[in-house]
Amino acid sequence: MPTILRVGTYRFFFYASDKDEPQHIHVERDDKIAKFWLDPIRLQSSGGFSRIEISRLHKLINENHLKLLEAWNEYFGS
Repeated sequence: MPTILRVGTYRFFFYASDKDEPQHIHVERDDKIAKFWLDPIRLQSSGGFSRIEISRLHKLINENHLKLLEAWNEYFGS
């Protein structure tokens, strides 16, 4: 599970087994894990996060979009 980014208490990562799915990122805080597709950026599962936090996560993903896509492509060889 490579960690791509940490922002405050949030950890952005993907699983090594995610290669057969479209580009996406998981976001974890405590016992919550959300999943966002990256192209285009949209929520796939909220994983127990509140609507306010989901909005915050969407903004963070948007701000770091290029870095997240590059990490995906580097890891999975796209």
